[in-house]
Amino acid sequence: MAKLMIQGTASSVGKSILVTALCRIFKQDGYRVVPYKSQNMSLNSYITLDGKEMGRAQVLQAYACGMEPEVYMNPILLKPTSDKKSQVIVNGKVYGNYTAMEYHNMKPVFRDMLRKQFEKLEQEFDIVVMEGAGSPAEINLRDRDIVNMGMAELVDASVILVGDIDKGGVFASIAGTMLLLKEEEKKRVKGTIINKFRGDIDILKPGLDMLQSIIKIPSMGVVPHFNLQLEDEDGAVEFEKKTHESIDIAVIKLPHISNFTDLDALKAEEDVSVRFITSAEEFGNPDMIIIPGSKNTIEDLLKLRENGLELKIKKYSETGIVIGICGGYQMLGNSVKDPYGVETDNLHTEGMKLLDMDTVFEEEKVTTRVKAIISSENLLHDINKYIVNYENVKAKEVEKIISRDKFVYGYEIHMGICKYGENSKPLFNIVDKNGLKVNYSDGAINKRGNIMGTYIHGIFDSIYFREYIVNLLRSKKGIALKKSKEYEKLRERELDRLADIVRRALDMDSIYKIMGLKR
Repeated sequence: MAKLMIQGTASSVGKSILVTALCRIFKQDGYRVVPYKSQNMSLNSYITLDGKEMGRAQVLQAYACGMEPEVYMNPILLKPTSDKKSQVIVNGKVYGNYTAMEYHNMKPVFRDMLRKQFEKLEQEFDIVVMEGAGSPAEINLRDRDIVNMGMAELVDASVILVGDIDKGGVFASIAGTMLLLKEEEKKRVKGTIINKFRGDIDILKPGLDMLQSIIKIPSMGVVPHFNLQLEDEDGAVEFEKKTHESIDIAVIKLPHISNFTDLDALKAEEDVSVRFITSAEEFGNPDMIIIPGSKNTIEDLLKLRENGLELKIKKYSETGIVIGICGGYQMLGNSVKDPYGVETDNLHTEGMKLLDMDTVFEEEKVTTRVKAIISSENLLHDINKYIVNYENVKAKEVEKIISRDKFVYGYEIHMGICKYGENSKPLFNIVDKNGLKVNYSDGAINKRGNIMGTYIHGIFDSIYFREYIVNLLRSKKGIALKKSKEYEKLRERELDRLADIVRRALDMDSIYKIMGLKR
């Protein structure tokens, strides 16, 4: 079994996307390939089919391999709850909340678990493509490292070191990283990659030759800067602040924003701009407001109150459309209660009072994959007006297609339970939970139908709901209605485009040689 580890000179140099590209390339070449990141720190998480939580980066990498995501691809996930503390998730379940020092001292406990898990992967796959975190030159963390060189040593993996030229100083960052590695660690590094290059490659070549003579490690290639409609990691995403298209969707960029990949499917709509705002001055005149998920609902709600955004949202809600997802949904209610101190010491916090419901935090986290149907009759009536008919299909067949697509699907990650008041109705009815037939309510919608909230992440991936929302906005602006594309098909096409770009840029013969394989 072959293994290869991609490490970087820093965070956000493009490790995740390069692992994704290599996974798709190896799959295209006929290998059974799997991604692996022993420890991920991210507020962007995902729920697997068996109800376990993992990082989103490894989800996209799994799709690149043609696989369903599973938690063994990311056995440890850290979700920061403050500057000094994180929720630690091990094998998909909450392990506890710890300070950085507490977790650092715990790392040796996980080494044996990681080694045994990796041994299983070696038996089941041809290639494991591993991803490091941050930089291997974080020498203050070296003694207990379980994600960079410590992990590479644990499983005897070769390493390719990636630098981001877009940040500037790429040659110094690669040479400096190598300088800080121990001799046995340097021997593991078999090649370098420069990522996000713009311009004439001939101008770069003298620098590549000089770098190779200094560090004695060959270049595996230079990957150009590209823009594809694929998910971003927390540190890599560029939160767009401008409107470029006809439809302006403004997203409140919360201090503890989580699962912003919920918005990726909206970005794929050709006439839609998704921009992120952090202040009342940036609010503008959007066609819709979305309040996304948060890892600290109460603190983020109080921040919106402090900076004037809450007042802007409440004024806007008199005429505009507001959608809250998970933490954003909780903020829209009458109150948020935290009797067990799950998030803060605030036992009772007043909400925006835009939806007649109340949230109470419980100690047990809900992590489920769900399928739902619209439960509001008024909303169903409106949706049918804005679903675009399929061309060249007989009327009876149209009805079959629309019926098939009326499901909404996604996943829940939250620690709150909502109770409805008289003036809010459930938005969805959950009919499938982790593969089991169920029947319970989710979300809320006001009587006028312009304010909605839900616990379901990935709600816009569902073509049925997304097409309704975007066509509703188009209708209000007098823009022609359009049929939305299936996000999963778009993602597959973009993964193939990614593989083509990276395959052309890298010396794949040398990479296969590093792994001891022939193309």
